Amino acid sequence: MSDVRTSQGVVSTSQGDQDALRYVSAESDCPYLPEARARTEAYGVDRLDGKVYERLLGRGFRRSGRVVYRPRCLNCNECRSIRIPTDQFVMSRSLRRVWRINTDLRVEVNEPQATPEKFDIFLRYLDKQHDDTMTRTMEAYLEFLYNTPAPSIEFDYFLGERLVGVSLVDHWSSGLSSVYMYFDPDAMTRSLGTYSVLWEVDYAKRHNISYYYLGYFVANSPKMAYKSRFRPNEILVGDNRWITFRE
Repeated sequence: MSDVRTSQGVVSTSQGDQDALRYVSAESDCPYLPEARARTEAYGVDRLDGKVYERLLGRGFRRSGRVVYRPRCLNCNECRSIRIPTDQFVMSRSLRRVWRINTDLRVEVNEPQATPEKFDIFLRYLDKQHDDTMTRTMEAYLEFLYNTPAPSIEFDYFLGERLVGVSLVDHWSSGLSSVYMYFDPDAMTRSLGTYSVLWEVDYAKRHNISYYYLGYFVANSPKMAYKSRFRPNEILVGDNRWITFRE
């Protein structure tokens, strides 16, 4: 039996739904589907090792800061976890085009570290890509991306000496799980979000890491449906039941 160690004790992953530490949010507007209502189940965690992390992913959880969460919507089941088997992945023609236009980039693999330069890029990224729902303070930025309970790495994307993108990824022996990617809005035409997935899947393949987890796929959401472009991929349809996705 694997456990998740939280600030208030140890939660057995097989009894999480009944545990008193569980938080279930009130319903709110869905960020992905118009007119839908969303609800989230979440736990605070102090530490996640690889086996526990993988088991949680197999039950539909994601991580943000020191919180693991999954959708618990009352009338919708459209959010599906998606992952890429790295040894099977093949770029489509459109993805090869994104790869080619970014061959002039240099990628550094580092321990996660916040800097004023990265924070500035993050703020400009939010201004361009998001509404005002995300807090724009340094404290919130650190809590969201750099206060992590899991082993994490950072991929830093450079054009010459200029930092243009930052990607945070959790890792263990058999998987990488994308946490968040932000980039300089001045480099928008490079499709850096797509390129970061391509580069990191290739990194996983070169390091014999079996799966790259992309978060949630929502078929009818323009901001989430793009994930099906990375093929072959697998969709979670039940506890630890992954099936090859076909549109």
